[in-house]
Amino acid sequence: MAPRVTLKTVAQAAGVSPSTVSNAYNKPDQLSAAVRERILATAQELGYAGPDASARALRSGKAGSVGVLFTSQLSYAFSDPYAVGFLAGLAEIAEEFATSLLLMPVSSTDVRSGTNAVRQAAIDTAAIFCVDRGHPALEVLKNRGIPTVSTQRGHDLADGWVAINELDAAAAMGEHLSRLGHRDVVVLVDNHEAIGGRPIELDLDRIDCDDCSLRIQGLRKTMPDAQFRVVSGGHNAFDSGLAAASWVLDSQDRPTAIAGLSDVQALGAIEAMKARGLVPGRDLTVTGFDDIPAAEVAGLTTVRQPIKDKGRAVGRLLLDPGETQRHITLPTELVVRSSSGPAPRN
Repeated sequence: MAPRVTLKTVAQAAGVSPSTVSNAYNKPDQLSAAVRERILATAQELGYAGPDASARALRSGKAGSVGVLFTSQLSYAFSDPYAVGFLAGLAEIAEEFATSLLLMPVSSTDVRSGTNAVRQAAIDTAAIFCVDRGHPALEVLKNRGIPTVSTQRGHDLADGWVAINELDAAAAMGEHLSRLGHRDVVVLVDNHEAIGGRPIELDLDRIDCDDCSLRIQGLRKTMPDAQFRVVSGGHNAFDSGLAAASWVLDSQDRPTAIAGLSDVQALGAIEAMKARGLVPGRDLTVTGFDDIPAAEVAGLTTVRQPIKDKGRAVGRLLLDPGETQRHITLPTELVVRSSSGPAPRN
C-alpha cells in the first residue's frame, strides 16, 4: 500500500516549508502566483487534495458555517416563497463573509432528533427562523454558547432579533376589513394537527405558532365586533389553504372574509373560490400576509414585509463584527388589491 500523502510530503517534493504549502490553500495572497501554482501542481501530481477541513476547524475553533433552524420539513426551504426569499438574503451576507449555511429542520413533533442534530452540528452561529420559543433545540444552542439571531421579536433565548411588529401589521389588515364591513371572518393558519388533507377548526389556545397568535390578536384588536373562526388544512402551503378554504366554502356557515396568515394559504383559498365560480373581492374577500411575488399577480390584498432584507439583516447581526444593533424592527405596509371588497349584504 502506498504511503499516505500529507502536507509535509508536498512540501518536501516542492522544496518549500509546510507552512508555505498551507498558505497556498488558506492564504494565497501571501504567495506569488508562480510559487502557488508550483505547489498546487506538485500536490495534484502526488494526489494530495488539500488540508483536512475537520482538522483545520479544530485548530481554528471555527466551523465556517451558520446553522439555519426551522420547524418545517427540509423541502420547505426550497419550495416556500417566503423561506426562499429569506434564505436568499441571508446567503448574500454569508457569501460576503465566506461562510456556508447549514439548513437544520427541527420538527415540532419529533423533537428529540432535531435537538440531537443541533447538539452535534458544526456551526459557529445560528439563525432561528420561525422556531417558537419553547423548542428544546434553542436551549441546546444557549448551553453550547452559540450566538443566535431570531426572526421573532423579544426572543428570550436569542442574542438578537430581526422582525416585524406582527400585531401592528395584522391590526392594519383588521382595520381594512372592518372598514369594508366584515364581521364574519375565517382565519387560515398552519398547524401540524391537520394532516392528510382533513381540515380542522382550532380554538385560539391550540395555535402552535407564536407569529400566528400575534397576527390573530392584531386582527381582533381592530375588529372587536367580528366573529372569528380559526381553520387549518395542515402545514403552511398552497394545498393547505386550498383544503381549508374548500371545507369552509362548502359549509353552511360561509364567512364574508378569509384571512390567510400567509400568502401561500391565501392563494390556495383563491383557487378554492375559483373552482366554485366565486370571484375574490366580489363574492368573498381573501387577504394574505408577506406579499410574495405571486400575490401581486393574483391581485391579493396582503401585508408586505421586506423578506429578503430580513435575511440580510439576520446575516449582518450574525457575521458582521461592525454591526452593533442587536434588535431590528423592519417596516410593513398594507397593500390593497382586488381580492378585498365590501362585505356582501345578506
